[in-house]
Amino acid sequence: MARIAVGLSGGVDSSVAAATLVASEHEVIGITMRLWREGRYKGGEWDACFGPGETKTIARAQTLCKKLGIAHHVIDCADAHEALVLDYFRKEYLEGRTPNPCVRCNAMVKFGVLPHLARQAGLHFDLFATGHYARIHEEDGAYQLWTGVEPQKDQSYFLYRLTQEQLSGLMFPVGHLRKAQVRELAQQFRLDMNDQPESQDFYSGAYSDLLKVAPRPGNIVEADGTVLGRHEGFWNFTIGQRKGLGFAIGEPRYVLDINPCRNEVIVGKGEAALRHGFTVGDLRWIGMSPPSSPLEATLKPRSTARPVHALLTPTETGTLSITVPHGIFAPAEGQSAVFYHGSRVLGGGIILE
Repeated sequence: MARIAVGLSGGVDSSVAAATLVASEHEVIGITMRLWREGRYKGGEWDACFGPGETKTIARAQTLCKKLGIAHHVIDCADAHEALVLDYFRKEYLEGRTPNPCVRCNAMVKFGVLPHLARQAGLHFDLFATGHYARIHEEDGAYQLWTGVEPQKDQSYFLYRLTQEQLSGLMFPVGHLRKAQVRELAQQFRLDMNDQPESQDFYSGAYSDLLKVAPRPGNIVEADGTVLGRHEGFWNFTIGQRKGLGFAIGEPRYVLDINPCRNEVIVGKGEAALRHGFTVGDLRWIGMSPPSSPLEATLKPRSTARPVHALLTPTETGTLSITVPHGIFAPAEGQSAVFYHGSRVLGGGIILE
């Protein structure tokens, strides 16, 4: 049997992943990231991956490991998280883009820094497991990433930047299960998960706290320059946003563009946010070579979006020109576009324009 380290978040998914591996008689240890530095940020009261509630997360993980009879270790990843995720988040937002910090955190911290520091601390394990809803398949010596079996819970979008080396050492024990099955297993293992939140946000407080910038009043305008309202900083808005614009003029308006130089937020009607093409760069491909000719695939421009049919055309500059025949609503510069063929994740990249 393998020696497996399980990344524990204190929630039902990672808890069931650990319990199933213990039941299968693997040698299991639990590890939890410490990301929060008291006093560096304010945070908030709701549950999140990053926030002062982390002490409760660690306590839940410790309680679980005691129940399962396995060791638990806390690995401090706060400095790496600050440098690799929060600094990136801050830079992207202040340049008018909409970053996805969870994609970056998974590839660089959770599946990079965390197992590395755990091994540096003297912990020995063959595989690293988490409670993500995704699957890994090996074919002809290459590792492929597949979606979880339940589309509504699938988390493969956040994992498309994992390398072959990372995938070769990973396990997703609940990726082949539906959420209802995971909850049933939690009951069978007598895990007390009833009070745990269903999902987590990136940060428990206001994003302005992470950005560390003072309010900067500016205009909310239509494409023709007509001023519709005022704002306290362009970084408080994202492409496609409808709620919280601070004005009402009949037909809803959506954020179409952000101009950081002029501190302007440009809005328009819903049909103006529909796009039939955009460019994607900083590409990652999973278990395959980059395409040399146009490739048909399905595409998700954000984690909660419905997959749409798209044509991916390589360019001479190493980017992809994306054509979406039926259009796509408000793809945001800085977000990830992830490509699929059925249940298989082909890869993805960052939306450039």
